[in-house]
Amino acid sequence: MAGAASLALQAPPATAAPADPPDQSVSALLARLQALYRKAEEATETYNATEEKLKEQREEAARLGTDLTRARSALTDSRDDAGRIAREQYRAAGGAFSPFLGFLLSPDARHAFDRSHQITRAASNRAATVHRLTRDERRAEELAVRARKALDARQKLAARQKKQRDTINDSLAQVEKLLASLTAEQLAELRGLERRTVGKAQRTLLSSGRLSGARAPSRAGGRALAYAYAQLGKPYVWGSAGPDSFDCSGLTSQAWAHAGDLIPRTSQEQWRTLPRVSLDRLRPGDLVIYFEDATHVALYIGDGLVIQAPRPGTAVKISPIASNPLLGAVRPDAGEAPLRDYAPPAARPPGGSALPAAVAPAPDSATTPAT
Repeated sequence: MAGAASLALQAPPATAAPADPPDQSVSALLARLQALYRKAEEATETYNATEEKLKEQREEAARLGTDLTRARSALTDSRDDAGRIAREQYRAAGGAFSPFLGFLLSPDARHAFDRSHQITRAASNRAATVHRLTRDERRAEELAVRARKALDARQKLAARQKKQRDTINDSLAQVEKLLASLTAEQLAELRGLERRTVGKAQRTLLSSGRLSGARAPSRAGGRALAYAYAQLGKPYVWGSAGPDSFDCSGLTSQAWAHAGDLIPRTSQEQWRTLPRVSLDRLRPGDLVIYFEDATHVALYIGDGLVIQAPRPGTAVKISPIASNPLLGAVRPDAGEAPLRDYAPPAARPPGGSALPAAVAPAPDSATTPAT
């Protein structure tokens, strides 16, 4: 999504006359658009993080609900047992002699001895019942308090997520407003400036030699790549993790989930928790992280290219690795050996015979030709 990468700038509808364009240079317009997309992407990854916390909170609330139901059932059983003991004591108190006095006055020593065991066992059972009742009451009370706190936390997370959703929608609305104010000529100039900017960054990176050398993915990395290739052409939708649409970290997390490795949902957590790898050791399957705050991520496929879900209005596509300002890279399958033989999947979108032009790298980006 954000950044200089592949801005899918579209002209306003032919039926709607554009408003007077702002009096700004093309570079200033591009910077403004990039800033708006960056704001939306930051909010999207924050939204995704909140969604993960909300999911955990829902699971915790469900678990506490189940535990509380069991605790209340156990408490009911304990109260039933306590009531039975109380009734027995009441009946015993209504007789001529208490069980203990009957034991003392019994003429039969053997019977009295057996009776003493019964009295001891009954007293022990009563003590155990009282202890169990007290414990179950305490357990039910603790679980009820935790369940209420879990519900409060869930409601606060939901409210926070709504604010984040509003921030995303507000940023995207500003993008739409700005694009609608531009003429077709300005849009064409923006596309050209973007291609030149990305192309220059890509040539600089490739000429540095940091990506030199052919490498192969691990077996798991190959599965992640196959999944990512199969998603080419699917639309970007913020907050989505498939199967019909993706945002940037939704694509990378699902690719590795299908490879058998569960990795964090958000780009920030992927950068924070996964093993780092230098660009000169990059291999297909690694995750490339962008921007200082790690708010964008793509899947490296080799030859200086990545598969990414750029941002709203675009589709999952192959892009130059220098499409956005690089922060670094991480390796979900650190420690796994690379495959001896590896042939990358054909870059074809689902149901299509060729890769759409909008999905391929820009022709002047100094990369290998689009497949």
